[in-house]
Amino acid sequence: MKHTKHLFFIAALLSVQVSFAASLITVKEAALPAASGALATRGISRGPGIKLDSPEADSPVTSPFEFKLSFEPRGDAKIDVNSVKVVYMKSPFVDLTPRLKNAISANGIDFTKAEVPPGTHTIRVTVKDTDGRETNSVLTLVVAK
Repeated sequence: MKHTKHLFFIAALLSVQVSFAASLITVKEAALPAASGALATRGISRGPGIKLDSPEADSPVTSPFEFKLSFEPRGDAKIDVNSVKVVYMKSPFVDLTPRLKNAISANGIDFTKAEVPPGTHTIRVTVKDTDGRETNSVLTLVVAK
């Protein structure tokens, strides 16, 4: 009985270490029509920088993959974590922010094992700093079959 308790405890610990893929974009959402209108972002901004670290922009990737962004504050301002918004550019827009909630920090977004259906996906990321300066960045994810 004593050994059984130890084995159960070890198995429970090991199961915590296992991470499963999580849906970033569903097949149903990917089938929605593309958002209409210009997706351009503003020119030079003093707002925070947004950098796509993974996957490489416009390079095909297979799902699941690590979706990782870095936020770069400017001057003495800090990133306002509560201002981060991630939107899948479909009609209607799909707010992905709740799915990424646990992956968002002042450093950026680190969402491991993101499940995304094959295709080209456009995502807009918005972030503000503590001085209220906002930056929008439009990213394209290309997911191979």
